[in-house]
Amino acid sequence: MRLQTLVACQIVTQLLFSVAPGVAAAGSIDVAVQQNDGQPLAGAAVTVRRSGGGGPANGPAATAPWVMDQQGLAFTPEVIVVPIGGSVTFPNSDRVSHQVYSFSPAKRFQLPLYRGRAYPPTRFDTAGIITLGCNIHDNMIGWILVTDAPWFGQTNAKGQWAITGLVAGYYEVSVWHPRLRDDARLMTSHVRLEAAGAAETRFRSAQPMRPAPLTGKAREWDY
Repeated sequence: MRLQTLVACQIVTQLLFSVAPGVAAAGSIDVAVQQNDGQPLAGAAVTVRRSGGGGPANGPAATAPWVMDQQGLAFTPEVIVVPIGGSVTFPNSDRVSHQVYSFSPAKRFQLPLYRGRAYPPTRFDTAGIITLGCNIHDNMIGWILVTDAPWFGQTNAKGQWAITGLVAGYYEVSVWHPRLRDDARLMTSHVRLEAAGAAETRFRSAQPMRPAPLTGKAREWDY
């Protein structure tokens, strides 16, 4: 499933080229993401595709299970991005029990009430947005972006992410975060990369972020 491009955003793209004569090297794309007030947006999911298709022959590789923990009555991290075929474990580090579930069309599942050690990893085979909840704690909410993009990752605490080893050509770079204030919650830019060059694309949301999910004390009847 391809996400639709969000147009209500401010995108600034700057191309930087540095090619050494006679040296063949792969190119790179540096991504920077900011909130509307200029503060970095950490944890944003970044996907990169060749415009018109193309990329690694087998698409993104599914490696060892990703982890989304439960700490302080919250999913930690709030967002993760995994490739199609990727698996996620949901350990519970809280002292109370949780019951993880998703009603999202891309993956419907439920992990009955538990604490401590997680169930076996849950596999995600369909691209899309998975919204997670807990049947015991209504304030708990998390998201998994399952992508078919050949390259993907998440921004660090400085709102930055980079990909190397790219050939020259045109690329579509998309940034998604659940707290962006738009229906698609997606920002997209198109980048031209020269041979052995470096491209930089910067995103800045046009609107304030949605509030973060609430956390709080467990109720007395929590298990």
